[in-house]
This record gives sequence, C-alpha cells and structure tokens, in this order.
Amino acid sequence: MYDLIRAKLAKGDTVILDGGTGTDIQRRGVPMSSNTWCAEANMSHPEVVREVHADYIKAGADIIIANTFATSALLFNALGRDDELLAIDRAAVAIAKDAAKGHPVAVAGSMSTMRPVVAGSDRTSKQQDWPEDKARALFKRKADNLAAAGVDLIMMEMMRDTDYSVWATEAAQATGLPVWIGISVERHDGKLTGFGREDQDFDEVARVLSALKPDAISIMHSSPNDTDEAIDVLRKYWKGPIGAYPESGYFKMPDWTFVDIIPPDELVERSKVWKMKGVSAFGGCCGLGPDHIIALHKAFS
Repeated sequence: MYDLIRAKLAKGDTVILDGGTGTDIQRRGVPMSSNTWCAEANMSHPEVVREVHADYIKAGADIIIANTFATSALLFNALGRDDELLAIDRAAVAIAKDAAKGHPVAVAGSMSTMRPVVAGSDRTSKQQDWPEDKARALFKRKADNLAAAGVDLIMMEMMRDTDYSVWATEAAQATGLPVWIGISVERHDGKLTGFGREDQDFDEVARVLSALKPDAISIMHSSPNDTDEAIDVLRKYWKGPIGAYPESGYFKMPDWTFVDIIPPDELVERSKVWKMKGVSAFGGCCGLGPDHIIALHKAFS
C-alpha cells in the first residue's frame, strides 16, 4: 500500500495523515494509564481504537498510524514489561489493519523514545538512562515486531535528539520498510531545541537526522508557531518530502488538556503557508481530531 504514497510524493501530490490517535481515544471516554498513557487501550478498548482509525479514514487520511507510540521500548523496559509490549503492538497493528481493510490507506507503526513521564507534566523523568547497546537492542525488538505484524511503514515520532532518536531510527530502517522521521521541537530562551531536550539544539538535530536519509521528515507534535521556523531550519539540510502535523492543547500525564485547540480552518491556512515552503504531507498530532483531517482533505485533495 505504501506504493500509493510513494507515487503521490513523487508526483508532488499532497498526502493526508491522520490526527492525534491517543488524544482522540481519550476524548471518547477511555481512561488513560498513569504509566503508559494510551497504550493499554489496544487491549482494554479495541473497538474504540478501531473507531478512531475508521473516522480518520472516513475523514480522508491516506496514512493512519497504529496506536503504538506509547508502547515505547524504553518505557516498557523501565516497567519490566518487554514481552507485553510485543503483544500490545501486534494487537494495535491488527486493529489498524482491520479498520483500513478495503480502503487505499497505508498503515504505519509508530516508534517513539518515550520514557517514564513525571505525573502531571509532559517532562521525562531523569531517573533512568540506557547505554547505547541496550537501547539499540530494545528498539530493534520493537521495530522487528512492527514489521512482522505487517505495517506498511514506520513513523518515528517525537524524535528530538542526536542519540536515542538516531538509534531508534536506524533500528526501524534495518527492517527494510519505508521510514518517516517526525521531529518535535519547542523553544528555550528564544531558541528551538528538541522537545523536552533543551540540551539539543534543533539545528543540529535536523542536520543529524537528515543525514540518515529517511523516506520523509516531518515536524510534528510542535506548536504551529514553532513548526513555521522548524520547517525553515529543516530545509537547510533536507531536500526530500516534508510533513507537518502540529499539536494543540497541552499534556499533563496521563491526560491531554483540550484548551485553545486550533480551529480546523486556521490549521488549513497554516498548512497552506507550509505548502508554499515545500511541505507535502499534512495532518494533526495531539489535540487534533477528525474535523481537522476533514478540513485538510477538502483543502488539498
């Protein structure tokens, strides 16, 4: 199914991504886990997860992303749940593939470097780190499992540094599947850095991750304002396809707070500006739902 996406990108056509999966699951009343956010929903509420995917397909998404962001190899290792991660991911991919059946839609597996998050915040706990060889092994296990489950591509999401993000991406690329890198940014002292990694200058992150030569690079889970500047920086190093799928609202573990959500028409106007900068894939991340994807599909398809 990824051949359809590849052909669209080659022709310069627009690709529509889905919106925030985890936050839409929460919006539909599924309780979030204090440790693993939306990961448990794949097992406890599979019908709701399927409904979320189905609604994004109905909205016009060309790619849906299985609910595997929060099943981070690092997070589940910290919790002593390595084997459970594999089972949850298989279930998540099966749910997404079932929703996509009969539709010209690619199913992506999501990989993140999410670590334990401090309760009531969106900040990573600083209490645990992993040596490179251990982290690479954990990322490889997850990537191989997603590939075996039958995803069409792997979306690296919330990449933000020049260590864990590189190791995770190389594990995904080793599967032979198409890989998109999604980079998240925020602003510290007026300067763009990796999200939650104020020690990581975004310019350097963009340079290093571009050198990995993925199939596409997106700016994602970033504010619309920061996305503007991040696209300009990324363009210095990356000449391939670019995506943009911002967040709106804010996270206080384990729940997303739906305040000041960007209206669909404003997202479309922002996306038109990004398109003029060379962006060809559009969607939404946390806080953005099917209405946003409907608006993007109408504007660009």
